[in-house]
Order: sequence, then structure tokens, then C-alpha cells
Amino acid sequence: MGDSERLTAKQFQQAGGVEDWRVLRYGASAWFDAPSQTAGAGFVRRVAELSTGLGRSADVDLRVNGVHVRISTLGSPGLTRADVAAARAISAAARELGLAADPSALQFLQLTLDTLDRGSTMAFWRSVMRYQPLGEEVLVDSMRRDPPLWFQQQDTPRPLRNRIHLDVAHPHLLTLEAVDGATAGGAQAYAGGHHAALADPEGNEVDVIPLAPADTFGDDPGIADWRELFGGMTFYPVTSPGRAADLATVVAELADDAGLPLLVDLRPDGVTIDTGKDQWEDERFLDLARRVQTAARKLGLTVDTRRLRFVQIGIAVVDIPALRAFWKAVLGYEYDPRPGVTDIYDPRRLNPPIFFQQMSASEEARRAQRNRIHIDVYVPDDQAQARIDAALAAGGRVVYDDEAPEWWTLADPEGNEVDIAVVVGREELWAPARSETD
Repeated sequence: MGDSERLTAKQFQQAGGVEDWRVLRYGASAWFDAPSQTAGAGFVRRVAELSTGLGRSADVDLRVNGVHVRISTLGSPGLTRADVAAARAISAAARELGLAADPSALQFLQLTLDTLDRGSTMAFWRSVMRYQPLGEEVLVDSMRRDPPLWFQQQDTPRPLRNRIHLDVAHPHLLTLEAVDGATAGGAQAYAGGHHAALADPEGNEVDVIPLAPADTFGDDPGIADWRELFGGMTFYPVTSPGRAADLATVVAELADDAGLPLLVDLRPDGVTIDTGKDQWEDERFLDLARRVQTAARKLGLTVDTRRLRFVQIGIAVVDIPALRAFWKAVLGYEYDPRPGVTDIYDPRRLNPPIFFQQMSASEEARRAQRNRIHIDVYVPDDQAQARIDAALAAGGRVVYDDEAPEWWTLADPEGNEVDIAVVVGREELWAPARSETD
């Protein structure tokens, strides 16, 4: 068999030289610690060179504390021997630069929606999220930044409001398009001056922002490429990994000089630059934004704001401190330190933030109903038990483990559910069942 030989997740991880890597949902990932964004950008450059040489583009996320690299399997049959070779080469480049891997840092979030009518529900969410279908059950972000949505068959109606909902922000005109498309098959619950609260045909809710043209940073042409979608964001299409690395390098230097970290996500067709939620409020941002825009234009790049999106998850709870502690533990997140802010966030800002809203203890029926939305967190196979232990110590409980070690369903102290999921070993577990039916 050649480089195109298909490998299971277990076979990939057992191949020599890929100890830095873990297979999660939709591909293999590695995290390499770096002392600065500039140092990380040097590694990004090496990954770009390797991608060109190997003919296999990787998704790369540059952060102030390291670099995340993913060999994505979205749109492909799966991992191959060629992907093993690419992973080995990337790890070797990291070692040459003195960067150490931390596989325990890796995870991947997905949102699951239980539905009675998958077709109409998916049509609503495809419009409101501006996602693309992957088969008949999944919608995905073509930029592979925001969490996919999996639509799971539900047996009986759950008519009351969920306690979990989504917020999604697009550039203003795209928000209006999303609302128009979504309301063709869903019920609009509320429309204010700034946002619309929409419900799909089965009552799953999403807040869509902004309805008003309030996503720019004023009339200054020096920051015209940027949009305010909870964070400051921009996107520049590129024609090659090398061009993406050129932009990442200059952005990293500017961010380090300003002392204000930026999220720099490199994809085969472009680079997203993002402050992260609310970080644009830092007084240093506007000057940094001007410098980044000037640098991008000097490189001959032209902005495309249609590719921008922000997603976060909201949970309505009675006891905010207790549930914040549970979700921080089960997701490996950190507390937002600002007074009065309930957010928790991924310390590497690779997955969406979660915020908590107060609900009344008197809403007993709503609290007793199982949510139609829950979170799946895919973790390395050698980290699942640690996550479960941390969640239990923070007040959670296991409500279903019949499918372990594929996944465990846990509930927080108020019954909101999360699945701890593992990819490695699934295909081997399924193989005997499949062979019996052949």
C-alpha cells in the first residue's frame, strides 16, 4: 500500500514519530508551545514550507502562547500514510526550533441538536450560521474555526425552551441575509435594534447580531478592513501557504510590539486575524489594527469581510458560580477575570467562549426538561478520564456510559449535558459488529 493507504485513528497514532499528535473529530492535531507570537510565526513559516513540499495543506492557528496545527479530514476519506509523513515532518521542524508539544492541550468542540425533523431544522441553521452541509446530518464552518453542528434524531417532543442557546455574529448585511433565510422556516421570537432572537421550527434558539450597521470601527479608512463582531476581526484571501505565512509573520511582530495578542488563523484560502472576544476594547487595539491593515495592503492583499463570523454559547442557570466551575473543569477553560462577567474561555482561544445567564429557580418544568442542544467535547484518548474526574470533582455526574470508551455523557449540577468523546479505537470497536452483518 502507498501513501494514500487509509488509516484508522488508532493506526495513525500508533505510527512511529507522531507522538505529538492526537486524532480528534475531523483530523489529527498537535499543539506546540511558543514563547511569543513572533517565535510561533517562525514555526508557521516552516509549516507553510512543508505544506508546499508535501502537497498537504494544514490548518494553522497562531497564538501568543503557541501554535495549533491540524491535518483536517473534512472533505476527504480520512487520514493516510501521507498524513503520517506530514505530521512527522512538522514535529521535526518544531523540535529544530526548540518548541515542545503539549498533547494534553488539545480538544475539539461540537454542538449536537436533537431534532424530530432533521431537514427543516438543518435548513434553518444552515441559513442562520452560514455553514455548509457535510453529508445528511452535519453542518460545518468552511473556515474550520467555529464548531460544527450535528443533528441527531429525537424520539419524542420536548416543547419547552432550552437552557442552552447560541449567539452568532456576522457582518451587518450578512446578518440581514441570515435572518431572512432563517425566518423562512423558523419562528422569529424577538427583533430589537441590535439583534434578533430566532427559534428553529422545534424551538432551538439563536441570537443573531447585528441588525443595525454597527459592526465597523467608525469612518477611519485606516481601519476599514476591520469588523467588530464581539472581537475585532478581518480576513485576507491568499493564494499560497507562503503568502499566508508572510502575513502571519508581520502580524505577529506587530502584535508582540504592541503587547496585544492577536488570533491568527491560517487556512489554504486565507488568513483570519481576530482579537478574541471583547479584546478590541483595549486602548492599544485601534493603532494595532491600522498597522496590520497597512502591512496587509503592502503585501498586496485585499480584505474579504464576508468570511467573518463569531460564535459563542449561552447557558441559562440558577447557580452561576457552581455551573461555571463545572464547565470550566470539563472543558479545561479559564474564568474571565472581569467583574460582573460570567464568561469562561479556552486558554488558547481555539474553541468558543461560554457565558452564563441567570434564570429563576421557579422555572421547574423548563429545568426538568432535557435540553435539545448539548456540547460534545472531543479529547485525546489519554485525557478522557482526567476530564471526567475533573468534572465529577466540580459537581457533575455521569448519566450514561454504555458507549464508553467512545463517549461518556455527563451532566452539570442542573442537568445540562456534555459528552466527553474519544475518536481513537472507534473503528476497531465497530469492526466486529460490521463483520457480523456482512
